[in-house]
Amino acid sequence: MKPVFMMMAVASTAMWALAAQAQAFSFTFDWSDLELCTSGSPNVVGSPAFKIIGLPSGTTGIYFKLTDRNVPDFDHGGGWVAIAKDSTVPTGAFHYLSPCPPDGSHTYEWTADARTAKDGKLLLRAKASRKYP
Repeated sequence: MKPVFMMMAVASTAMWALAAQAQAFSFTFDWSDLELCTSGSPNVVGSPAFKIIGLPSGTTGIYFKLTDRNVPDFDHGGGWVAIAKDSTVPTGAFHYLSPCPPDGSHTYEWTADARTAKDGKLLLRAKASRKYP
């Protein structure tokens, strides 16, 4: 392969990789204001604030669901939110059952499904987890 074509191929591959990274769908969440709960009896609380990164094109809303990785059969619930232009979801956008492990720290995982409509096509799924407390 000639050096010019090799350089173009490398540059093209690098640009594709950067574009793919820039489009990676992920999110962060903050439940620092969540009242401490360790009784095993979760409280109904407002959702944490979420910051969305790399929102897929065509997304009209996101369905969030919380799972206790240590007790995955317990349904903490979640909620559907229309996504704001600034890709944020404010605290209290929906209600769910709070983390509340009775036996020490558990790992909790939020799943976010980016969709074209409330019951529409799944575009991408992202997950973020954290230990509580």
